[in-house]
Amino acid sequence: MLWLKSRQEPMDRLVKSPGGTEVLQMAPLPGAELVQRPLQLYRYLLRCCRQLPTKGIQEHYKHAVRQSFRVHSDEDNPERIQQIIKRAIEDADWILNKYKKQN
Repeated sequence: MLWLKSRQEPMDRLVKSPGGTEVLQMAPLPGAELVQRPLQLYRYLLRCCRQLPTKGIQEHYKHAVRQSFRVHSDEDNPERIQQIIKRAIEDADWILNKYKKQN
């Protein structure tokens, strides 16, 4: 079952820092590696929003997620969809890390 797989530990990944060194980072939530379709991405991003510190910040990013899905709703190129999914997960990771550092 897909929902059981989404509870796995997140996959580690190496990311280049601005200084050029490789840094090990975690995916923002377990299940990022399983996101393959737009609806899965939508649900995943809304779950990421719940991890943000305040209700106002959560609502801001939920609104941004909804708007982005409306803008890209007519996208039918599978390669472009995969690019959007990859970038959205990276952006969610960056946002969650940003707010973790502030707290």
